[in-house]
Amino acid sequence: MVCAACASPAQQVTLAGSLGQSKALLLIDGQVQTLEVGASARGVTLRSLVDGQAEVLVGDQVLLLRPGVAPSRVGGSGVVASAGTEIVLYAGPGGHFGANGAINGKPVQFMVDTGATTVALSQAEANRIGLDWRRGRPGVSQTAGGPVPIYAINLTSVRVGAVEVSNVAAVVLPAEMPVVLLGNSFLDRFAMRRDNDVMRLDKKP
Repeated sequence: MVCAACASPAQQVTLAGSLGQSKALLLIDGQVQTLEVGASARGVTLRSLVDGQAEVLVGDQVLLLRPGVAPSRVGGSGVVASAGTEIVLYAGPGGHFGANGAINGKPVQFMVDTGATTVALSQAEANRIGLDWRRGRPGVSQTAGGPVPIYAINLTSVRVGAVEVSNVAAVVLPAEMPVVLLGNSFLDRFAMRRDNDVMRLDKKP
């Protein structure tokens, strides 16, 4: 990634839908674009299209797009990384801070949750990215709806933007979760600053 001051104008990429098993209908900076898997247009490459989800490459970032999810921005907004040590997040709808990133090299969508002890993801998402969560440590989490069985695991790597952290604690839950909660097992590795709708995470030495 380039530094924030040098970033090119932001690109906004949205998955509008799919045409069969190999074509995605994308909105790139407001322009409709149909791409086949492996093809590129306007700086966006469609890497795969599976179960209605599109994996695209924009610059050096891999993004996972789902229909109906708020647009992903690269460059001037969304996630900006500088020298692999700083993450800048911008609040989205509802004031939540979301980010595209990766777990063990597989693209996922995160939502910052400062109230979560660890990174948390659903069993369906864990299966999608190939985590062997059943070998994790079983336990029970108390929620507002009652006790929920969980599996505690360690993630080899968690990446947001160009910033990667190794050996991150996580839990896998049998719940419907459209995003991965980015909890304090990741956030505690950073000094956090928030200024209105901007959150800055500076990696600790």
